[in-house]
Amino acid sequence: MRRRLALLAVATTSLVLVAFLVPLAVLVSTLAAERATAAATTWAQSVATAAAQGDRDTLDATVRQANGSGGTPITVFLAGHEFLGVPAPRGPGVELAARGRSVTVETPAGREILVAVQGGGDGTMVVRAFVSAERLRQGVGRAWLVLGLIGLALLTVGIVVADRLARSLIRPVGQVAGVSRRLARGDLDARVEPAGPPEIREVGTALNHLAARIRELLAREREAVADLSHRLRTPVTALRLEADTLRDKDEADRVGEAVDSVERMVSQVIREARRFDRGGAPSCDAAQVVGDRVAFWSALAEDQDRPLSLGLAGGPITVGVSGPELAACVDLLLENVFAHTPDGTPFTVELTALPGGGAQLVIADEGTGFALPDPVGRGASGGSSTGLGLDIARRTAEDSGGRLRAGSSPSGGAEVALELGPGLT
Repeated sequence: MRRRLALLAVATTSLVLVAFLVPLAVLVSTLAAERATAAATTWAQSVATAAAQGDRDTLDATVRQANGSGGTPITVFLAGHEFLGVPAPRGPGVELAARGRSVTVETPAGREILVAVQGGGDGTMVVRAFVSAERLRQGVGRAWLVLGLIGLALLTVGIVVADRLARSLIRPVGQVAGVSRRLARGDLDARVEPAGPPEIREVGTALNHLAARIRELLAREREAVADLSHRLRTPVTALRLEADTLRDKDEADRVGEAVDSVERMVSQVIREARRFDRGGAPSCDAAQVVGDRVAFWSALAEDQDRPLSLGLAGGPITVGVSGPELAACVDLLLENVFAHTPDGTPFTVELTALPGGGAQLVIADEGTGFALPDPVGRGASGGSSTGLGLDIARRTAEDSGGRLRAGSSPSGGAEVALELGPGLT
């Protein structure tokens, strides 16, 4: 915008200067030529007056005086082929003036002022005053240079004024853009200090109202999620009571652990929903979290005769995800393996540290693979699930600065690679 305003100022100022300076330059040139012509005409009239008196000595003295001034060459063509003064060709203009008509003739070399003098006994005499082309343009170059400098100065002033105006417009616009970016990053406390022209101040005020409204709506939404999650505690408590009534102690413990996991997830949802402003960047030890969750699911894998291959890099491996969020993400991925593959299907879990920080978690099975070409899309499911599990894992990875890839494993089954960005050490 700043550059465009400067170009607009240059274009507008240039048009004004051209419309003003070009006629003025032409006028200066015309005035210079007229001034030189007027001076030459004055000398020609003076010599013509002396010629009209008929005294040859007086005429000769006057011609010498005029030529001695060094300004304008004077030639007097007498009757016949004689002349006085500076030698000059007897051109068509002189022949025309010899018939009694004073004229001004333009030639490639300059301008001739021809004055016819009648009354002499020998016929009509012609006084020729010659103004060279250089004399006609004398002082014009200097005047044009001054005009050019004035035009350049005015153009510079126009650019400076346009730049100042552009700055006064760009600064508040840049502030509005900066606040918009902060809002996009989740900083809902960002506000604009309205400044600049009334239209831009109005935009800043509207953005402040929008930010306040977004904060209000988001608070309501999170409270609604928290309330809904809180209601889930009642059926979870009922499940815990039912688990306590089981006669098989091992089965009761296993169900109890599952209920504890559900309760932890519900509590995590409530905390995340009510934590309006995140205090600091989240982080955890991925090796510890993944190891704990794989140990939890290994019991179910053993019951279903699923061979489990675990490759766990030595910790700690710090990633930019909180422990509960990573645990929930690992549970979702492992749950997909158990839910969408038959009993006895082998699967692998491998966690490696990335060179630039962070970690990569790869979970692959030897089942039939994904039913859809893009299983990561939100709500996409080839079975009876909601299709939100992989999307939740994707958002968890992207929030940490990583990504999620889903495709086929080397055995033809499903493979999910979860890259997690580095956390704070």
